[in-house]
Amino acid sequence: MYAEDSFYSLTLFGRLGNFAISGLLLLAAAALAVLLMRGRRGPVRLAVAALIFTFFVWLSPQVYFEFSRMLDGDVPREWIIGVPPPFDALVGLVTFTGPATLSAHASGVLFWALVWLAWRLRPRAARAVAPDR
Repeated sequence: MYAEDSFYSLTLFGRLGNFAISGLLLLAAAALAVLLMRGRRGPVRLAVAALIFTFFVWLSPQVYFEFSRMLDGDVPREWIIGVPPPFDALVGLVTFTGPATLSAHASGVLFWALVWLAWRLRPRAARAVAPDR
């Protein structure tokens, strides 16, 4: 399925770096999700998960591009972020019906992990206030 994926054209260092960057981006997305979801109700947490996913799909290619520039110094510096991804492209990632690439499927897994996180986080309980004396 992934035999033609560009990931396999990378050197061992490139693959390890790609995994490291992916791990760091995943942790950053999860930390941001926890920060923004805490104390919110379910529908708001799901909206936050969808927004974080959308921003990740939209902006993360620049991070990977900069890493590829580091691996191959001949690639000129450029800004590759364009317009946000269309809704149908996001749905394709989420339903795993989009491109059959490692990055597309990993993005879909990220979305479902954020949804799971939104479901698992509990709203903060109201703090008991001591009566005035």
